[in-house]
Amino acid sequence: MKKICFVIMIAVACFSLVQAKGKRVLFIGDSITDGNWGGGGAKPSSQRNQWDMNHIYGSGFMYLSAAYYQGKYPQKEYEFFNRGISGNALQDLSKRWNEDVIRMHPDVLSVLIGTNDVGNYMKSDKSVKFDFTAWEKLYRQLLDEALQANPNLKIVLCSPFVANTGNLKKTGNYEERDSMVRHCTIIVKRIARDYRATYIPFDEVVDNLLKKCPTSKETYWIWDGVHPTPAAHQRLAELWISKTKGIMK
Repeated sequence: MKKICFVIMIAVACFSLVQAKGKRVLFIGDSITDGNWGGGGAKPSSQRNQWDMNHIYGSGFMYLSAAYYQGKYPQKEYEFFNRGISGNALQDLSKRWNEDVIRMHPDVLSVLIGTNDVGNYMKSDKSVKFDFTAWEKLYRQLLDEALQANPNLKIVLCSPFVANTGNLKKTGNYEERDSMVRHCTIIVKRIARDYRATYIPFDEVVDNLLKKCPTSKETYWIWDGVHPTPAAHQRLAELWISKTKGIMK
């Protein structure tokens, strides 16, 4: 009888430990998410340092968001993972989706992609028009795969953005690029609505910062037209945190 009681106590203790484990929150995207996590260098996740806690999140809004939740709510034991890779477009995410999303078993999935899709097109000969319909179809397909693996998955979709600063200001084709990125943003917003996902309007944050918080340096918020400075990453993180509190409980 004592032996049976002991086994039951062990089982209950183990069950409690499992129950206490917090949500797994995964960020995936391009360099804006990447922030040189695990050594950076545009290397795949499998080749990055995943044990050095000094660099496990990289630098940027992902790091700041993780730091907020883990620092403020230690009792919830949140687990955060950065799977951003510099230079990635949506097609690149699809190639590593199984390894970097499905196999990670996230409870919350945050996606930020689109800038490089447009950037790659702008560098091409433009003989074939950018296929927004195909882009949306692939985006939805990836989310469907993630939901099939975990029907209870909470999805967070962040809008892509660019700014007329730094190198992009010198290209002479910023208006076209901006228009295309904003088209992608409309698509992301529509997908978020259809999937009942949490939508994060990063583009609105950037627009407002540039219009309402001007500084003597045009590169104060977005230094090269694409990448946020630490100041802007802080603002992006603040929005991400405020929009996700409902799903992080």
